[in-house]
Order: sequence, then structure tokens, then C-alpha cells
Amino acid sequence: MSRAGATTDAAALLGERARRGVALGPFTTYRVGGPADLFFEIAGPADVETACRAVVATGVPVLVTGRGSNLLVADAGFRGLAVRLGEAFAAVDLHGTEVRAGGAAALPVVARRTAVGALTGLEWAVGVPGSVGGAVRMNAGGHGSQTSDTLRRVGLVDLRTGADRETAAGELALGYRRSSVTADQVVLWAEFGLRVGDRHASEAEVAGIVRWRREHQPGGANAGSVFTNPPGDSAGRLIDAAGLKGHRVGSAFVSPKHANFFQADEGGSADDVRTLIDEVQRLVEERMGVLLEPELRMIGFS
Repeated sequence: MSRAGATTDAAALLGERARRGVALGPFTTYRVGGPADLFFEIAGPADVETACRAVVATGVPVLVTGRGSNLLVADAGFRGLAVRLGEAFAAVDLHGTEVRAGGAAALPVVARRTAVGALTGLEWAVGVPGSVGGAVRMNAGGHGSQTSDTLRRVGLVDLRTGADRETAAGELALGYRRSSVTADQVVLWAEFGLRVGDRHASEAEVAGIVRWRREHQPGGANAGSVFTNPPGDSAGRLIDAAGLKGHRVGSAFVSPKHANFFQADEGGSADDVRTLIDEVQRLVEERMGVLLEPELRMIGFS
């Protein structure tokens, strides 16, 4: 079956809530990028089953968008089905020292809720504008901590096979900005094991991280760190040392505030961002002798 045919058949199986030609830029923190051929928001458990049936039956390519804080979609868009968890999957529940958060829950919300609940271990998450699902898939982290430090179990559904399962964190091959969660799997929920702390101390730490982020990282349209840090060094330091702070390609530029953050102008081009990434990678290797590896997910580029 052709890709266009798979998309058409998937649209029929998903029903009237499936939308065609939805721009994906607004679902990312870069705010740039083209449309998905088909878009479907998973509003509840029944929609999970519907999405699985459509993908299994048609083989349509799938993109799970999350909150798009680590995602760059090409100007040409995505030739397939983009899916996103709705608000029904954004709940955050505290039971003693155990926290269960939906895959769509925003990490800053989880950080603040647990701090108010006098639990410690997720304060760092206030500085990451992603979702719990994205944090699990990328083993997100910051300020000396990462998701795997407190993650205990996750609920996964594989859209490609329809299989759903609960999985212990130890089975996810969690490493530096990586896991075994595939592009076709959706993290429906995650459980974290925290420690009893002091509410005022945790809230003060959260406030300090927010303040540090405002002082050291740029706002605007970006997706945080573009490259992973090489062993014993930082990508930002290498890009800065290569003389590339402020370096611009069309509507995209390296932030003068933090060299591992690449900015996009309002109404800019995702393809410009991708070209900038490739150019910075090449120039850092030429000038510093280190090949940087992108942390950013880049979709739809040739």
C-alpha cells in the first residue's frame, strides 16, 4: 500500500476527529515546521485502541509529538499520522512517596506539584518544558539529575502492534538522553519513587532553578540543547570556543546567551534550523576536533 493510500485508509478508521494538513509547528517549542498529512489527538483510553487499530491495519508512518520540546519538523511536514496525548493523560497523582503522572503531564507542573507535596527528587524538572512521556523516552535531565534517578515503572502502548504493557524502568535501557522506547510507542503514564522532603526547601530549589534558567538560557523559539554533551566537556563550550555564538543561517541563529541553544525567528523556517545544525556540527569538528551528536529529534528532512 502506498503512503498516501495508508493515510487515506487510516483517516477512515480514525473517524471524523482525524484532521488533515495540521501544522505541527504550533505543537513544538520551535514554533516552525510543516503539516502532518493526518493528525489525531488521543483523548482517552478508547482512542488509544482506535489509533492502534488504524496503524496496525494500514501501516501508516507514525509520529508521536508530545509537547514538542525536543522536536524539529521539516518545512515539508510529515508524511503520515501525527498523534498527541490529550489532557486526560496529564493528571499528576501523589500517593505517599509514589507519584504517578500521565504521559502528557508537563514536567514543570510535576516538579511544582511534588514540591508542594513535600516530596523531593523532581525539582530539576521545572527547567525542562517537555512532557513526562518525552522525559521517559529521552531520559531527560538537568542540574545534575535525570529521569532515570527516580523512575520506577511506565505504561507503554505500541501503536505499530497494538501491544500495551507495564514496564519496569530497569527494562528501558535508560542512558544519557536515550532509552529503548521506540518512535511507535506512546508512554501513557509513568511512576516515580521520591523521598519525603521539606516543602519550603523544595519550593526554594524550584524557584532557584527557574531563576537560573532565566539568567543563563534564552527564551523564545528554541528546543533547549541541540547537541548532547561529549564525555568530559559541554557542547555549548565547544560551540562558543569555535566562535559560533550568534552565527546565523537565514531565519535561525545560535543564541548569544547559550551556544547550545539555537533560535528560530518568528515565522521562520525549520529547514534553516536544520541547515544551521549541520553547519555548526561541521565547523565545530573542523575547528575543535569534536563531532557533536544532535539531541534534537529531526523529522521529515531529506
